[in-house]
Amino acid sequence: MTSKVTYLGELRTKCEHVQSKSSFITDAPIDNQGKGEAFSPTDTVATALGSCMFTIMGIKARELGINIEGATAGITKSMAADPRRIAGIEVVLTFPASYDGKHRKILERAAKTCPVLYSLHPDIVLDISFHYKHEKKDF
Repeated sequence: MTSKVTYLGELRTKCEHVQSKSSFITDAPIDNQGKGEAFSPTDTVATALGSCMFTIMGIKARELGINIEGATAGITKSMAADPRRIAGIEVVLTFPASYDGKHRKILERAAKTCPVLYSLHPDIVLDISFHYKHEKKDF
């Protein structure tokens, strides 16, 4: 078993990772009868995309001998109705360094091979962008 989800009532769940015993709470969003006091289940799906992309890029960065520590991903999820579902996910990846063109291409290609991305429904519109720290020029 990978995880255990317990319904706590009031549209809230506790999600526990069996191996590590780490856990987090989900809450239904305000626009769907919830309190919006924690990640919603669909928030966790969208957020998993950014986390997965960084995991795969981290593996590739380690192989390349470069450091991506401190990089961030801003995730914006949009919903659709009838049926209620994730319609789109925007991921803005920002890196604290500027890498050469070859390394950027390798990292970006790696990000787009993450298992979560391949697991998302093809109707979900994905908008993924990469931003790197600008090098200061001495003039």
